[in-house]
Amino acid sequence: MLRALCCAMVLALPGYAGAADCTWPAWDAFRTELISADGRVIDRSSPRALTTSEGQAYGLFFALLANDRESFAGLLAWTQNNLAGGDLTRRLPAWQWGADSAGDWTVLDANNASDADLWLAYSLLEAGRLWQRPDYLALGERVLARSAKQTLRRLPGLGWMLLPADHGFESEQGWRLNPSYLAPQLLTRFAASDARWAEVARNARRLLREGAPLGLAPDWLLWRRERGWAADPEHGSAGDYDAIRVYLWLGMLDAAAPGRDELQRHFAPMVELTAQLGAPPENIDAASGKASGTGPLGFSAALLPLLAAREQSQPALQQQRERLRRQPPAVEAYYDRVLALFGQGWDERRYRFDAEGRLRPAWEDVCATRTKKGS
Repeated sequence: MLRALCCAMVLALPGYAGAADCTWPAWDAFRTELISADGRVIDRSSPRALTTSEGQAYGLFFALLANDRESFAGLLAWTQNNLAGGDLTRRLPAWQWGADSAGDWTVLDANNASDADLWLAYSLLEAGRLWQRPDYLALGERVLARSAKQTLRRLPGLGWMLLPADHGFESEQGWRLNPSYLAPQLLTRFAASDARWAEVARNARRLLREGAPLGLAPDWLLWRRERGWAADPEHGSAGDYDAIRVYLWLGMLDAAAPGRDELQRHFAPMVELTAQLGAPPENIDAASGKASGTGPLGFSAALLPLLAAREQSQPALQQQRERLRRQPPAVEAYYDRVLALFGQGWDERRYRFDAEGRLRPAWEDVCATRTKKGS
């Protein structure tokens, strides 16, 4: 009876377009098909079945959205034991894990990836708050503090900014930055722990505006001492598989979030291109505006929140929903499925972020009586 009432309340939420009960079929399928029994997220699109710290962090976030405490614990344990030398309080997760040339399963690249670190810290902090787990809260604070120590830099003429990793992104040319690593919701949430993150959040909004003058996000940017922004020396002004997340994060901003309206207007050209072409383009030159190719299904999912934010984009929103309905992402398409869990999950009103960056999963209000998975 309680479960039936819970599900009826979820379905009554305005705009809800999701499952027939309080479960999340897309998460259940992702967990079954891409996560090992011991908690490893496997990129089956890679011939080597690699695992990345990004995949582990996203998996933790989705488990929290699904109120799946058992999977959350398994993902966390695998991450700590295999990517952090057994202790996340002392080491940020290694970026890549898989089989080496001798066939041994091990860390392949020990450098951290700061976007994964932030999503890991955020998922721990919010799991601690929502599930009332002081141990998760404490670990989240430790991961966040270590991320700040290792990957925040005070850049001349800009201020505090997040580097993509501890090593390899500083040179005489300047500092290479990845706009998609700077999810505004997370930075706002972290400001409650350390004022430096509030400055990073402000600088990230500046990066998004000034680094994408045509309203089209590049994958990478270079910040130069006394000369400001420039195209990345390795990737130029291309915007595709990293940049698609910029539109996703901005589309999910709360109406009262700092800079939300300005940023969504600034990046409206991507919305307009999607409406014009019938699907998001796969590749964009952020400097010239030239677009080519048809983006994969995950791109359509990532654009759903930003399309929903603009009244004039409702036909394009319905078009992308229909594209995803007709052809869901393939089982092995790790990245498409990640973007689909983010974008379609938001579109189905399974979660929101508030103005302070806190997570508001649907189960918090309407399914609070749900027990952990399997009980």
